[in-house]
Amino acid sequence: MKFKLTRLLFFTVLLLLHFDNSVSNDNQRNPYNLDLISSPAEYKQSVIENPDNAMLDLKEIIPNAVFDIVYAGTNNFTGKQIYDSPEAYLRKPAALALKKVNDRLNSIGYTLIIRDAYRPYSASLKFFEVYPDTNFVANPKFGSRHNRACAVDVSLAKLSNLEEVDVPTMFDDFSEKAHPDYSDISNEAAKNRNLLIEVMKEFGFTVYPTEWWHFDYRTWENFKLMDIHFDELD
Repeated sequence: MKFKLTRLLFFTVLLLLHFDNSVSNDNQRNPYNLDLISSPAEYKQSVIENPDNAMLDLKEIIPNAVFDIVYAGTNNFTGKQIYDSPEAYLRKPAALALKKVNDRLNSIGYTLIIRDAYRPYSASLKFFEVYPDTNFVANPKFGSRHNRACAVDVSLAKLSNLEEVDVPTMFDDFSEKAHPDYSDISNEAAKNRNLLIEVMKEFGFTVYPTEWWHFDYRTWENFKLMDIHFDELD
């Protein structure tokens, strides 16, 4: 009997330790206790409930766009590789709308450069640790529209050579020049920036007040925050 009680106590302690670690890991992944989709099973169930929740691979939807997913490398404002792979996903309505944007741009000799789209919530936590300025980095207390897969960071390239056109700033420039109404730039940069904003707006995207390259899809509030890694979406 004494052996059985000792064995029972041993497994009880192991179970409690596992539970404590699980709670600790969950708190690290979601420190503000947000309503997150954080497992493939939850994601699949959300798509069953509403097909618009499906995440579409932009490389399949818009194959002739230029993909320069900066957070899959170290050449970004964090100086670190944030994503394991250079993926770009959006919710179904936003992805299809972005395809229409690119089709329109193709018709006048341009194509999109896509630098970021869906961003797992855990990545937003890392961003805010590095640069806690809510003018340019979303406060993880509330989550980001990138976390809802309804925001995209884009620029313009010439369709003929796939090279970026003259634009006001480099990507992730945290200065006033990045504002979409900043005027002290070349006529060519202003023309290209305004063209991008105009076409994106036509298909339901709104430019962010401090970043000319960041656009939110009009129904972003209908989608939940997510912390699903790219390989789990497959």
